[in-house]
Amino acid sequence: MHITRTLKFILRFIIIGLASAFILIYFFPELTQNLPGTKKSVVEFKEHTNHPAPVLRNNAPLSYADAVESAAPSVVNIYTRKIITEQAHPLLKEPLFRYFFGDNAGQPRQRQESSLGSGVIVSPQGYILTNNHVIAAADEIQVALEDGQTTQATLVGSDPETDLAVLKIKLENIPSITLGDDITLRVGDVVLAIGNPFGVGKTVTSGIVSATGRNQLGINTFENFIQTDAAINPGNSGGALITAEGYLVGINTAIFSKSGGSQGIGFAIPMSLAKDVMTQIIEYGEVKRGWLGVGIQEITDELAQSFRLRSKDGVILSGVMRDGPADKADLAVGDVITHINNQAITNVHNALNLISQNKPGQSVKINGIRNGQKFETEAIVGQRPREEK
Repeated sequence: MHITRTLKFILRFIIIGLASAFILIYFFPELTQNLPGTKKSVVEFKEHTNHPAPVLRNNAPLSYADAVESAAPSVVNIYTRKIITEQAHPLLKEPLFRYFFGDNAGQPRQRQESSLGSGVIVSPQGYILTNNHVIAAADEIQVALEDGQTTQATLVGSDPETDLAVLKIKLENIPSITLGDDITLRVGDVVLAIGNPFGVGKTVTSGIVSATGRNQLGINTFENFIQTDAAINPGNSGGALITAEGYLVGINTAIFSKSGGSQGIGFAIPMSLAKDVMTQIIEYGEVKRGWLGVGIQEITDELAQSFRLRSKDGVILSGVMRDGPADKADLAVGDVITHINNQAITNVHNALNLISQNKPGQSVKINGIRNGQKFETEAIVGQRPREEK
């Protein structure tokens, strides 16, 4: 009898304890962040998760000042300097020229080259997203905030294949932008571009989303651009593309122009891509992408006829690297690849994305056609070699 009461007493306190722990964890999940074995995020973001219904036209805002006031402090000006060494003309090294111009005439000369761009503070830890071409080969990177503060930035890493780079600054009370959801963007949504065009200072332009998912433009290796008619000019590169509510949805990166200025066709890298690239750079120092070691090309009418193909679906292997992942999977030149992991291949760009989204070491299922017969194989993807620009 005494034992039964004791067991009931113990069970009652165990149940109360478990219930209390559940309530604490449910309402205060941050309490678990410092527990042993709990993996912490490498970078902190402020993200907007609520997606309100579209505003009726007659209730559209007359001003976007609130959105700009919220986002603009997080957009920075980036100034870079690099030292260029110029070799002297070979004739200046000849004795005759050295006699007239001195012994130093044939020595290499150095000059300083400066450039400007924009960036966005995306984390209170001081991480800044910008374009790789803004800081490429820079010897010194200076960041100027809207409140007048200037500081040197360190390069955490870059990814030339998406034209993204991550910088870090060390300041107190850094204003970071709130990330939006570019996946829900629709053609016609209002967007604002914030940056430092031509070095005139912080500038805001407005427009709409002209298209999403733009690719095969030849700008980057991996492309999935938001197209906008918000004016983007030289110096805007690396700046913010925000929604009418002030949430970051893209990093302005390029323009299509015959004059060098804005002609209403600008491109921004969506945050879904930029965030993944940034997180990998901070965690690994680089972006890890899958690689099969093959050359691929579109199936033209001539190739389809030459290889006696019944359709132009998929891509054809134009090269296979010896001892590469594809070679080890017995793939050969002339093979037509139609599916990767049961996803149909529509073009070279699509195939490149399907391969690269797999992490090195993962196994991928490949379906294709060889000599008119269907085949299936598996390959262990390697790590895509880094492309320098």
